[in-house]
Amino acid sequence: MNFPQASFKVSRKGYLYVVCAAMLWSVSGSTSKYLFLNGISPFQLSQIRVTISALLLFLFFLIRRPALLKISRNDIFYFFILGTFGMTAIQITYLFTISKLNVAAAILLEYLAPIFIALYMAVFAKEKLSRITMLAIIAATLGCYLVVGAYNLNLLNLNMTGIASGIASAVTFAWWSLHGEYGMRRYNPWTVLFYAMLFAAIDLNIIYPPLKGFFNVSSSAKWVIILYITVFGTIIPFGLYYEGISLIRAARASITATLEPIMAGVISYIFLDEIMSPLQIFGGVLVIAAIILLQIKQAYDDNTPSIIRARMNGN
Repeated sequence: MNFPQASFKVSRKGYLYVVCAAMLWSVSGSTSKYLFLNGISPFQLSQIRVTISALLLFLFFLIRRPALLKISRNDIFYFFILGTFGMTAIQITYLFTISKLNVAAAILLEYLAPIFIALYMAVFAKEKLSRITMLAIIAATLGCYLVVGAYNLNLLNLNMTGIASGIASAVTFAWWSLHGEYGMRRYNPWTVLFYAMLFAAIDLNIIYPPLKGFFNVSSSAKWVIILYITVFGTIIPFGLYYEGISLIRAARASITATLEPIMAGVISYIFLDEIMSPLQIFGGVLVIAAIILLQIKQAYDDNTPSIIRARMNGN
């Protein structure tokens, strides 16, 4: 079967965006942990990174692309909900989890998100999941579990508050992915990201004393790390992830993003001399296999009439 070249180009571009986002997130998780070990709290880092991100995006759009700032008044409430229960919740729960658990466990818990997306699509959107999609979800989740070495973790010694926060981060990440996709039906992905950031910044300066986090940074070295996390761990990867969602949908993007723990393992191997076991390598192979399955499935769906797909699926 011959697939149109344009379909593959769009698919490759979407997956590339998400892979780049995962790569950047894999580095920012470890750098965030460093800040937590040196006097910065998760709430302070959340407030700082989101506030600066919203400001930088606003200034850039105002100067270069003012059209991206325009939204309908009727959608203000939508963006408020997306920023509050999406971006704000993700920042707090994910960073809090990293502060309570080791980075590997935190990443593992957040990347249960594809499971929650699949359940949402099946229960609320009434979308029947194909066998290939279900197999990809299972493979990605199992691969993520293996690659972070979670089988070596003693669950009885883990912080239960951190575990609960990690599960909450998976739920909020799944919710943010799905409802962000809804907004991109009408707006550019960067517009959706900016207003999510804006309302998250407002939230975090109400929940936490306004700008208090900024006054707790005591050294220029910490500011360099924070600015790195803001630009390369927040603005760029979140923007790339939304661009990816607009091209390959939330379910595929969330599964592809499970490359993050693989990349985190590679980074720790290079810079921290942490050797990956055979099981961890096998987990990486599973995640890559899941992504390949999704790419094949997307190409098939895009180029096969729906009635033929239904018959082949037994409907």
